[in-house]
Amino acid sequence: MSKKTLLNGDIKSPAGPGRPRAFDEAEALEKALCVFWHKGYETASVDDLTKAMGLSRSSFYGTFGNKQALFHKALRHYSRRGLKTLRDVADAGGDDPVGAIMKALANPQGGRDGCMLINCLTELAPHDDEVAALGRQHLESIDEIIARALEPSDPGQALDKARAYASLAIGTLALRKAGVPAEQISQTLKQARLVISP
Repeated sequence: MSKKTLLNGDIKSPAGPGRPRAFDEAEALEKALCVFWHKGYETASVDDLTKAMGLSRSSFYGTFGNKQALFHKALRHYSRRGLKTLRDVADAGGDDPVGAIMKALANPQGGRDGCMLINCLTELAPHDDEVAALGRQHLESIDEIIARALEPSDPGQALDKARAYASLAIGTLALRKAGVPAEQISQTLKQARLVISP
């Protein structure tokens, strides 16, 4: 997914004694996401985050509480944005919305960073219940988007097939992280669809 900024209203938080500072929370979350995405949760420090977000420590703690709370909020922001993108892709998918969704999920040209949320599930879900719960909700929403593209009048009937499509598309993210060429990933997606729907 691309790193487009979602625009929310400005918020105010302390930036030193008696001096409130206004900043755009969505923009701050986008910058935090970039840090977490490239460094990982454990490696990213509060100094890394405050520097990238352009916040003082007092603004950081006053607004977000701590690193873990910021991370959870940033991950929810990423999920909302990603799901909106997939719905838009499905709506614009023409005669093959499922193929468009799978391509968007796999994003063969996306490089080796992978998907922020899938990276976090791998790293943190085993010992962070909130990340695990968010991950399940995100994956279930992807299944529902694909099911609706498969069977607009009765998505529930297509959920099993939708889960298979989603699993295959998300599985190709491991190929991306391994540096497999984009063309090979695209061909893998095409073959996967033939396996599910010969």
